[in-house]
Amino acid sequence: MFKLKVVLVVSVLACASSAKAQPQRKYDDQGAPPFRVLKEGENPPLDASGNYVIGPKYVPAPERTRVEGVPEGKVEQFVIDSKETRLFNPGIARKVFGKVDPKNPKTLIVETHNIDYKRAITVYIPAQYKPETEAPFMIVHDGPGPSPNPTSNLRIILDNLIAQKRIPALVVIHIANGGGDAQGHERGKEYDNMNGDYAEYIETEVLPRVEKNCNVKLTKDPDGRAAMGSSSGGSAALIMAWFRTDLYHRVLTTSGTFVNQAWPFDPRFPDGAWGFHETLIPKGPKKPIRILISVGDKDSLNPNVMRDGMHDWVEAHHRMAKVLKDKNYEYQYLFCLDSGHGIGNAQAQFLPHAIEWVWKGYDLKKDK
Repeated sequence: MFKLKVVLVVSVLACASSAKAQPQRKYDDQGAPPFRVLKEGENPPLDASGNYVIGPKYVPAPERTRVEGVPEGKVEQFVIDSKETRLFNPGIARKVFGKVDPKNPKTLIVETHNIDYKRAITVYIPAQYKPETEAPFMIVHDGPGPSPNPTSNLRIILDNLIAQKRIPALVVIHIANGGGDAQGHERGKEYDNMNGDYAEYIETEVLPRVEKNCNVKLTKDPDGRAAMGSSSGGSAALIMAWFRTDLYHRVLTTSGTFVNQAWPFDPRFPDGAWGFHETLIPKGPKKPIRILISVGDKDSLNPNVMRDGMHDWVEAHHRMAKVLKDKNYEYQYLFCLDSGHGIGNAQAQFLPHAIEWVWKGYDLKKDK
């Protein structure tokens, strides 16, 4: 195993205001959807959709603890050099934040320059994986994910859930972003733009390398594919499933950036990911997507230089919950008390539940 030298972009960089104190919103504020308030340490039921309040005290999930006798999956890692790919080659970066376009206040004028970059890929392979069989899998944005150290928390969660047959024997693929954040940087180009480009990049550049380097086969069945991410990684997960429903049906997001952060401006989607709850979901046909969204009561509110009214993470999630319910989607919405962007304290309790819920309904017999 070789050592990886990777610069991580932490998901809390999704907006400049993340480092600032954020206002604390109440679950019964005007404009919020109706919620069911859960008891301390309680997660939502697995057999229901709806809106749930959890916290402010969180009980660490028992699935985070290693259980003697549970088979341990393995982790393999490799790097993709942008110079060796067809898509997203070269990457982009900016030196300074953009300025508002005087002709369109919904977007920015940003000066960028080309870059080369290296992307770390970390792959969890469950002990139950049978060689030459096609495995269901989950993409996780903003890798590199768990280290080869078997004490990695996510590895333990996956080992326990799979051993208990609460989820299928998943291959989990953590994909590092291309660097930077938001408009004018490679991460923003990959995660925030409203198209299927990044899903296509994963399909043609990442998955074949995973199969070759890690000696696994991955399913082509969209019902056996999930995407997961935080902040812009969360919006990227839904963007992948929305624009490439032929590839992904399951989505898990924390503090998803369902706001106007796409760049460059695309007149087909003038509101960026804010358009999901503004027009795309309420006015479009229902898609075969099962989704769990979650946000903190102190999550990001970033008026920013655009002053477009489309940069409130909590409002965006409230709106998402309403349109998902109206269109009868299979969804859960977790509103996490005393939690900020990324909701790490709440994830300590609900992440195993979220993974299990997103995979609910998958036919475990398909693993054979």
